[in-house]
Amino acid sequence: MQTVHQAAGGDVGLLRLAHAWHVRVMADEVVAHAFSHGFHPEHSERLAAYWAEALEGPTTYSTDYDDETSVVRMHSGNGAHEEMDRRAIACFDLPLVDVGLGENERVRQVLHDYFAWATTTTMSRYHRSADDVPDDLPIPHWSWDGLVSSRGPEDD
Repeated sequence: MQTVHQAAGGDVGLLRLAHAWHVRVMADEVVAHAFSHGFHPEHSERLAAYWAEALEGPTTYSTDYDDETSVVRMHSGNGAHEEMDRRAIACFDLPLVDVGLGENERVRQVLHDYFAWATTTTMSRYHRSADDVPDDLPIPHWSWDGLVSSRGPEDD
């Protein structure tokens, strides 16, 4: 059976999706605020590698770039931001169509579910302070059936 990573077009498909998502969020006045401090020049490539690893693809992100703790810390300490999260998820759903992944309902739904979960759970869990993020967090893995593995405060 194909992994979600494979069904999304592999590394190339996820890179197209990351580029399309980034264009959408930069055009959204609320979500773009998250990037007002700047962003890595290879943001889309790094994001695509992160998504690939999370969706049962190669471990390029954790091997070549960074780890889950760093990713979560980068998204932490900004207070609660439910509206921004909702809008970021909406910005994710549109590029699925833009890059041709919206035609397959199963692929579209599992990618939406993954992104919505990651946005509202792992990336927003430590809204008070980045110092609250534990060390050595693994990148959560997502399959056709949802969350495969993760470690958070509820698992300690």
